[in-house]
Amino acid sequence: MKVFAIRLKPHEDLRQSLKNFVKQENIKAGFILSAIGSLEAAKIRFANQDVSTVLTGKFEIIALNGTIATTGVHLHIAISDREGKTIGGHLDDGCIIYTTAEIVIGASEKFTFNRTFDQETGYQELEIIEQNSVVRSQNPE
Repeated sequence: MKVFAIRLKPHEDLRQSLKNFVKQENIKAGFILSAIGSLEAAKIRFANQDVSTVLTGKFEIIALNGTIATTGVHLHIAISDREGKTIGGHLDDGCIIYTTAEIVIGASEKFTFNRTFDQETGYQELEIIEQNSVVRSQNPE
């Protein structure tokens, strides 16, 4: 496993910055190991919703989890407000860094993560490939 550590600065878009980093480093099967920081705006798609919600204010990044690859990113975020109320969901473009985001990324050289359309869910779902063979897909049987 390779490990990358990055720091995002104020006014950068969290999701776009991660997508750019993945392309720059040619990461084929990455995942978030650790992430903390703060946001000045958040755009999150909540469970079973078609559109994202924009939140304004200052937020702490409590958690960031998911898979990242040159073929796409699928990340969930949990943030808390000034009173400590926590909310989370699907990370969307528009989560803007307030002071910093300190992120540690792991990358497997054994796998490739692809995104393929799943007729059952209607979404691009994770397909895991190991040495030219499919190991696990969205519909294991």
